[in-house]
Amino acid sequence: MDCARIAAKLREQIVQFSGELSSGLSKVVRRFIAEMIYGIQARQSMRLTEVSRALGEKVSVKKSVERLSRQLGRWWLWEKLQEGLLRMGARRIGEATLLILDISDLSKKYAKRMEYMATVRDGSEKCEGLGYWTLEVIGTEVSNPRVIPLYGRLYSHRAPDYQSENVEIEQAIREVSEATQKRGVWVLDRGGDRRQLFNYLLDRKLQFIVRLMGGRHLESEGGKSSAFELAQDCSTLFVEYIVKEEAKQERPLRLEVRYRKVRLPGRRELLTLVVVRGLGQEPLMLLTSLALKRSRKSVWHVVAAYFSRWGVEETIRFLKQSYQLEDIRVLSYVRLQNMMALLMAVAYFTSAYLGVKLRLRVLMRHMLRAARRVFGVPDFRLYALADGIKHFLFSRPKALRIDLPPPRPRFVQILLFDP
Repeated sequence: MDCARIAAKLREQIVQFSGELSSGLSKVVRRFIAEMIYGIQARQSMRLTEVSRALGEKVSVKKSVERLSRQLGRWWLWEKLQEGLLRMGARRIGEATLLILDISDLSKKYAKRMEYMATVRDGSEKCEGLGYWTLEVIGTEVSNPRVIPLYGRLYSHRAPDYQSENVEIEQAIREVSEATQKRGVWVLDRGGDRRQLFNYLLDRKLQFIVRLMGGRHLESEGGKSSAFELAQDCSTLFVEYIVKEEAKQERPLRLEVRYRKVRLPGRRELLTLVVVRGLGQEPLMLLTSLALKRSRKSVWHVVAAYFSRWGVEETIRFLKQSYQLEDIRVLSYVRLQNMMALLMAVAYFTSAYLGVKLRLRVLMRHMLRAARRVFGVPDFRLYALADGIKHFLFSRPKALRIDLPPPRPRFVQILLFDP
């Protein structure tokens, strides 16, 4: 398949995906969503000027940007895009799918006029600065590296509708869980070690794996103790050997895995504390609601599930770097939130939509080859896919023809195997 045909096929699939995502919206809004998803991928940029250039309209870039900006200012657009993304992604979530929730920062240290900017911790430069917080929920499997972007929200504690970070997290859990009918296992880092969140998850009978802080108090047969004290006291169940990559070097690690039944004070639910020693000076302590057997396979599954967070953190970096998320230049808070939803849609198209269609497998291989990198295609294939899509769309510039397909029936059946 030559480059022109691949580019045409890509445009066709982007329009089809956008049509499914925006089902039920007006024709004008559906066209706008298709244009944005196409332009972001064709230029690998969140700047409206770059999106406008990719569209190749017979008007000035200034006029095109003004039109896109007007459409982007719709206050309800984030909610509709999020509904569409969950409608498409939820049927790919099974009982054992990991739902990894991550909070990260969006630093805008050179911006002066962007609405409701607040103080954030810049993770890349390890210092405080101005910007926004972003909350993402991404589905994945322990044995499958494919990721399924499900939820993305940008927020600021200076915005008038902001209540608290707990409320933001609970909203994400509620919307995703309702869409998936409570399927999946929530995986949260140490920031999820909050009594309010534990109560929220347990009251709704949601499965979870949460990394604990050492001071979290738990109840066991010996009474109430801190998680750190219980981690020291329980005996080793088994030893596992892994290889960890650090600074492009492999380092073998001997991990001691421990296991203990516990309860949260004031709760009746029996939980499991899984302890891993050997990753650092402090033990890794995981609290889970999963019903575990006292076996290597059962307990190690929880550890491997938490390790899957590392791959999802790479996904977040991919979103920021490949599509230049920190280069967003819209000024209003509503437009920033809508751009975050569009970025999650682009990520879903790249990571889940293309890979699940049998007729697109050959197309994906072409895109992987087209991703030009000095050291070849990296292990994290989303980088290569994003580069490949840009290569075909950018090298074969052509006005986007949007013939939106009629809305498809809304299936809720879970796909056991890819078609």
